[in-house]
Amino acid sequence: MSRICHIELDDANLPPPTPEIEQERKVAMYDLIEENRFDLPARDGRAVPDGPYRVALSIRDKRLVFDIRTEAEELAAEFHLSLSPFRQVVKDYWSICESYFDAVKNMPPSQIETIDMARRGIHNEGARVLGERLEGKAEVDNDTARRLFTLICVLHFGG
Repeated sequence: MSRICHIELDDANLPPPTPEIEQERKVAMYDLIEENRFDLPARDGRAVPDGPYRVALSIRDKRLVFDIRTEAEELAAEFHLSLSPFRQVVKDYWSICESYFDAVKNMPPSQIETIDMARRGIHNEGARVLGERLEGKAEVDNDTARRLFTLICVLHFGG
């Protein structure tokens, strides 16, 4: 499999993120670039340029857009995913994240761990949904799907 060498979010029309959301974004982007598996399968009998890839994520017309280019900035693929399958899991994820951020400030470690386990479970569900939605469009491993899901959540923050 190939990989993502650069990730970009089109968040120009979103409100400024909270410090916690900005931290989630930075960590996901850093971790994604450090280690990921991302490949584009041949579609409709056409060859796909080899990676590594530059990926730009945006939301346009209520759809999640993946703009994928080669390192030389040549278009490798673009696909649009409906946001509907993500809505509830993103909402649940941000809700549990708020609880987690509050818990870190005020609660004992045992309660923080319980909330963090729930947060990871919802995060895994979001990664699973993303993996299903990417089927036939892009091949990713679970860790890459988790990090991309975090970035989708960041884009949803203003939506």
